[in-house]
Amino acid sequence: MKKQEDRVLTSSALRKVFKKYAVQVDDEKTLGIPSSVYVRDFLRLDVGDDAVELFSSVADIKHKGYITLDEFLAVERIMRMPDAHFRLAYRMCDRKGSGTISVEDFMNLLTATQAYNTIKFNKNCNWMKLHFGKNLQRKMRPDEFPQFIASVPREHIRQAFASLIKDSIDGSIDAASYTQTLIKLKGPAVTSYLRDNLLGIMTAQSTRISYSYFTALNALLHNIELIKQIFSDVVDNLEEREITKDQFDMAAWRFSEAITPVQTTLLWRLLDHDNTGKISLRDFNLLIPSRSLSKQTKSKKEETKSLTVAEQLTVQVYRFSLSALGGGCGAAFVYPIDLVKTRLQNQVTTIADEVLYKNSWDCFKKVLKFEGVKGLYRGLIPQLCGVAPEKAIKMTTNDAVRNYFTDYKTGEIPFSGELIAGAMGGCAQVMFTNPIEIVKIRLQVAGEVASTRKLSAMQVVRDLGFRGLYKGARACILRDAPFSAIYFPTYAHLKTAFADKETGVTNLPGILTAATLAGVPSASLVTPADVIKTRLQVAPREGVAPYTGLTNCARRLYLEEGFSVFWKGAPARMFRSSPQFGVTLAVYEMLQRIFPYGPAKKVEPQKVGKIGSYMPLDEYRDHIGGYRYSQRVFANMEQKLGLWFPSGGKIKPRQMTDDEDIIVETETEHER
Repeated sequence: MKKQEDRVLTSSALRKVFKKYAVQVDDEKTLGIPSSVYVRDFLRLDVGDDAVELFSSVADIKHKGYITLDEFLAVERIMRMPDAHFRLAYRMCDRKGSGTISVEDFMNLLTATQAYNTIKFNKNCNWMKLHFGKNLQRKMRPDEFPQFIASVPREHIRQAFASLIKDSIDGSIDAASYTQTLIKLKGPAVTSYLRDNLLGIMTAQSTRISYSYFTALNALLHNIELIKQIFSDVVDNLEEREITKDQFDMAAWRFSEAITPVQTTLLWRLLDHDNTGKISLRDFNLLIPSRSLSKQTKSKKEETKSLTVAEQLTVQVYRFSLSALGGGCGAAFVYPIDLVKTRLQNQVTTIADEVLYKNSWDCFKKVLKFEGVKGLYRGLIPQLCGVAPEKAIKMTTNDAVRNYFTDYKTGEIPFSGELIAGAMGGCAQVMFTNPIEIVKIRLQVAGEVASTRKLSAMQVVRDLGFRGLYKGARACILRDAPFSAIYFPTYAHLKTAFADKETGVTNLPGILTAATLAGVPSASLVTPADVIKTRLQVAPREGVAPYTGLTNCARRLYLEEGFSVFWKGAPARMFRSSPQFGVTLAVYEMLQRIFPYGPAKKVEPQKVGKIGSYMPLDEYRDHIGGYRYSQRVFANMEQKLGLWFPSGGKIKPRQMTDDEDIIVETETEHER
């Protein structure tokens, strides 16, 4: 019953996606997605006009020029299958729908590819006759097709090499011809690193290349995902995160016979730059290709370089403004709670006559009664003035250190890196936080003492002087560094937990919840440091000796008021910090969505879905159900089957309207 309900939900979501792209066709009697819209706008494939017809034919089997709902759903079901790239390639060949494939059908597909346009494929070769008969008249069945199409790239490589050794005596070719031919045939499977370095690396050993090495590198690129899996399995068990050739050979021998010693030799020749005998996963990633069918986005570094000085400046102003507004909203929202917390922490419990407040609620009522609503917001102005630089330096430092510890290929960051990044962000903010805090605290407790002198923020600054503004700074660091070290990793993991499973996007309620919950342990666990900081920063009471430092304050508090004094105001602090950060981050995210700024998006790290790390998430938000595998399926057609096509360069980003929210799909593990 549960599986049936899940399928209904998935089907309903897919129908909504279909309607986004569909228009009225056949004299407005039918809804359909035009072929070019299906290929370029929905599938997001960067191919030329001829290839658009080929790719649309996987759904539009009757060549109507549009895709109906039933055809749309049929392809979605195919995308779920492990052999989807074979099935779709077969549909591209069998465009007549005859149920079999002729030589002409296959050549119609092959001649549309970029590889065929650079190096011709001889259909009259003996290899083709083995599959289609002596006269090439035999029809191929669907069950035979996968084995045939998977072997085509190897035959194409063989033909290319054979054409190059016509005048060769020893059966080898020069390295330059070898490099050019491989790039022409493999196309998207050849990374920019290989294009730039292959010739130099190969000629370092010999200027002539044999057929064994020619086919070995082709097989190496063909098996790159398998090799990466072997590599990762070995590296995961090593502390150094680097492996030797012997370690890899042993693992490859146990894992698969498809990886030969010649391929391993080539692998080390390509990646062992320093001749240490070891290569790392980062080195290996230089051979992992991007997927060229999808519209590629520049890396964060490349996009940042492409911005003008004026654009980079406006990006910083944009971020600063949103941080200030978000931080201001968060601070104002919880300021009365902060005032109550400060007054409770400043209250000395050993002098019974001076105990003004029994608890947080009693404090709130008395402030409201004797000082009015205005009393609840004493010291708010300097707090708001300092929120912008405080949040900016905290977030900037945290992000910079996180980027340092983040693996630039996998996007993963170790937990220790998260802790260090948060702690450094907390330390960095103290230069702004401490002056703001001491002025705020002096103003917050001013209402406790009857006085004819009206205390202002400027008067507090003049009384303290520059050095006085940093009184209690060590206690402030002791509070803010652990707070941020706990908060940011907790928030990051909670935000991921609340994200939509299919799209990876966290909505505003999820952000608010994650940010609020992360503040609970962060705020409560650092309360002792906050109490010490408060006592150091308030003006000394008459007749009470001032604290001489952090350790002196901590010792006297313990001896005079007991251990419980260190947890004064903990509930108020949790109720203040948790919603403050929740509101701050929720407002910040909301403002980004309401007031998007193009250049700012270019330098933001891309969040990625499950289909592949190259995917800009917003452009693939409609890829749900089986379609979430579409980019991987088409990439397999390119890299495994050699079916890569000329670029069209005509993909236009689809503008989403406000009411087109992300569709959440539910499905069973079996369907996945």
